[in-house]
Amino acid sequence: MLKNVAVPLTHGVNAFELGVVAEVFGMDRSEQGLPVYDFAMVAAEPGPVRANPGFTIGAPHGLDRLETADLIAVPAGRDYAGREFSGELLDALRRAVDRGAWVLSVCSGAFVLAAAGLLDGRRCTTHWFHTDELARRYPAARLEPDVLYVEDGPVVTSAGTAAGIDACLHLVRREQGSKVANAIARRMVVPPHREGGQAQYVEHPLPREETGDAIGDSLRWMQENLEEEVTVGRLAERAHMSARTFARRFRQETGTTPYQWMLGQRLLHAQHLLEDTDLTVDAVAARAGFGDAPALRHHFLRRLGTTPHSYRRTFRGPAEAAAVGG
Repeated sequence: MLKNVAVPLTHGVNAFELGVVAEVFGMDRSEQGLPVYDFAMVAAEPGPVRANPGFTIGAPHGLDRLETADLIAVPAGRDYAGREFSGELLDALRRAVDRGAWVLSVCSGAFVLAAAGLLDGRRCTTHWFHTDELARRYPAARLEPDVLYVEDGPVVTSAGTAAGIDACLHLVRREQGSKVANAIARRMVVPPHREGGQAQYVEHPLPREETGDAIGDSLRWMQENLEEEVTVGRLAERAHMSARTFARRFRQETGTTPYQWMLGQRLLHAQHLLEDTDLTVDAVAARAGFGDAPALRHHFLRRLGTTPHSYRRTFRGPAEAAAVGG
């Protein structure tokens, strides 16, 4: 049973992500018949701990408090993607997993778990902004960049910021049932379960500046002609290459195929249209090169884990989305 929760704090810990864990596990809601957790903030470095932004926290417990925790929750922190962590903290995390305790990270807190070797061979995630760096530094981690959270054994990792709420509620639901998780969610005024994954929030960059001239020209042309029917043969002809050579060069310089790259750009354009215009979903589908709404919905579900209507409600709000038919 999940009763004892400890949160190790290092200098630079982010206030919001710490607040997420404290809100779920640190609040006394016994008047509602909800469980009360033995919640402890642990100084993983000599205190007072400097939080981000600009205040200090007097964590009353030392690292020995981690030894009895049923759950160790690691918030995000400033520069966690590039810093080192104490051997004592990493050893405590490894011992926790060995004895069957849960370990959970929020956002860039995944780098602490990775440094302890807890993500090696495990499915995991982190904020989309940090996924490339996590994959580079810890290639043994089985990164899933598009999801809100992942549970693999006793290790739960979550994406950026609010996805920590999803991960914490998932763990409550798993250990103490939907009734408890739903009641906590109602008190927090958040959905007990969100639709889709973090793919719908990812900011897709433009082609890299170092992309070769022929491929770079093709990428720019594809971005400017999303409504066009594009084939490798047509692109290769424009680039004055054979289809096989073009396809090989394209994958070398972008890491994907022309079709998948074009699909990603069409989805990105559709997302912007759903966010910023009053076009109907059919009109968005046509403008983005999908032809019709069913095709757009199919690709939204497969790539982003949500529907165009739900996406518009997320970014425009229910009332505004309903007013534009989405």
